[in-house]
Amino acid sequence: MMTVAAARQLRDGAACFVGIGLPSTAANLARATHAPNLVLVYESGCLGAKPDRLPLSIGDGVLADTADAVVSVPEVFNYWLQPGRIDVGFLGAAQLDRYGNINTTVIGADYDAPEVRLPGAGGAPEIAASCGEVVVIVRQNPRTFAARVDFVTSVGYGSGPGDRERLGLRGGGPRLVVTDLGVLEPDPVTRELTLTRLHPGVTREQARAATGWDLAVAEPLITCEPPTARELAVLRALEATRHRAP
Repeated sequence: MMTVAAARQLRDGAACFVGIGLPSTAANLARATHAPNLVLVYESGCLGAKPDRLPLSIGDGVLADTADAVVSVPEVFNYWLQPGRIDVGFLGAAQLDRYGNINTTVIGADYDAPEVRLPGAGGAPEIAASCGEVVVIVRQNPRTFAARVDFVTSVGYGSGPGDRERLGLRGGGPRLVVTDLGVLEPDPVTRELTLTRLHPGVTREQARAATGWDLAVAEPLITCEPPTARELAVLRALEATRHRAP
């Protein structure tokens, strides 16, 4: 449901900055179904990649082999991402707060002696700052959905309305957070993440219990359409390529 729900958000012809894992699977599912002209951009410098299997990493040769162009990493960021030429970016999170701020740096109050040191920022801050919109894909539980992140790696809406503008961030910020329970969207006034859709079989009580703050819930609360037979068939075929030798 997470992969299908995320894929459905990608429109045909958009330029999408893609990470490995669920974001890559979702983007390739969208390209193989309703968005054949989706332009996949990978951090390694591959523009317009058209992989026939799910890449193992951003450095997988299938991305370069099938790309319209391969450029340097600085060019990806300096020319394509930071000037706002990417329509949508996908991000994950170790922690996410009510305003869509993301932590992928440390867990714990002490930066120098954290409980857990995470992989770090990578290109996520620039993606969060500069893409036209951001879609976050993350599993929903109280540890991940924290009332306040321990470290702001990538800015969502800061502490509320106006923070992105004050920081000079040109991108639109998080538009959707897709979880294993449903979909959250920022309130147009407060910018607080609000539960707007549930996956089939999930209750609002489950979603609230999996959130580390008092989760706002939209009315009416919509149930997501289940995957179609075609979406499932294409997704299963994509997943099967993980076991294919490069």
